[in-house]
Amino acid sequence: MPYVNKKRPYKKEYEQQKKRNERKRRNERQRARRKLDKKGVNRKGKDVAHKKALSKGGSNKDGYTLQKPSKNRSFKRKSDSSMA
Repeated sequence: MPYVNKKRPYKKEYEQQKKRNERKRRNERQRARRKLDKKGVNRKGKDVAHKKALSKGGSNKDGYTLQKPSKNRSFKRKSDSSMA
């Protein structure tokens, strides 16, 4: 268990997330899911996949679709976890 003898540095972690733009990408994913939910689409067992990956500079405007998790997570990756 991490942070047994000291407090977790939430402020530091939040600053690191902001530098990496994690919040922005997460919000894009969340907006896409909510739009599908609002339309009444059943996305049980599916992932919302962006046609142009968010890690490649894509957005919801570029389009998104439902995919099986195995398809959405099976791209070749570089060492920095971005798509090859």
